[in-house]
Amino acid sequence: MPSISNDTITIEVAEKGAELQSLYNNKNGLQYMWEGDPAFWGKHSPVLFPIVGELKNKTYRYKGKAYQLSRHGFAREMDFKVSEQSATTLTLTIESNEHTLQLYPFPFAFSVAYALHENSIRITYQVINTGNEKMYFSVGGHPAFKIPLVQGITFEDYQLVFSEKESVGRWPISPDGLIESTPLHLLRNEDTLPLRKELFANDAIVLKELKSRSISISSAKSKHGLTVNFENFPYLGIWETKGGDFVCIEPWCGIADSVNATGNLEEKEGINSLEPGGNFEASFTVELF
Repeated sequence: MPSISNDTITIEVAEKGAELQSLYNNKNGLQYMWEGDPAFWGKHSPVLFPIVGELKNKTYRYKGKAYQLSRHGFAREMDFKVSEQSATTLTLTIESNEHTLQLYPFPFAFSVAYALHENSIRITYQVINTGNEKMYFSVGGHPAFKIPLVQGITFEDYQLVFSEKESVGRWPISPDGLIESTPLHLLRNEDTLPLRKELFANDAIVLKELKSRSISISSAKSKHGLTVNFENFPYLGIWETKGGDFVCIEPWCGIADSVNATGNLEEKEGINSLEPGGNFEASFTVELF
């Protein structure tokens, strides 16, 4: 399994899905990634491409033809190849092939790059349109951070701290994974959300139009936590599953279909487009403390 490190951080990345498996702080001896226990959720940090979330009826239409994709797309199940590596950087890449073109009719090259700097890791998604027509896509992260980080405290001892005071609602998720049409109250001129398991009783917290460009996971009972900076991502998911000792902070360039979605790919909320030969990049960082 490819691994890189600096004085503070060591990471391990699986070639399957280019998925970050371990985010270890060499100085304080803490593992910041969820262990991936399959009894609760067997992933660590799946990469979401070429869609984020669920499609209505698991189907989209493009140029009059119907295609099917499972939740979050196929990249997380594909075998990436290491395309670049140095002591503190690692890039893994996939390209479209006969199988992907049956599900998603766009030639592409897609890379996930990891770069370490002091006590932070920068994760960059790069999409290149290698075809002859405009392509449409979404991309996002799904990292699961271990909570609690240290022994002797609980999940509920932690809080999410937004970089700005927010007045936002959460967009509910329907039983079939679609975004409902009306948000529910979450924050009213507040920058702190105490973590409670019941927040996730009905799936993820989905946020749009945040002023904040970073969120910290912290506890008054520990000096250790982390900050996720997501400057280039217009949507954010926050998720935990029953029995799992983690919280996911998910920066998204894209979002699941709404209950009112037409199913046409070009009309999908949050969809990105890229001209032939075009290059799209979006990065987020995770700073450990």
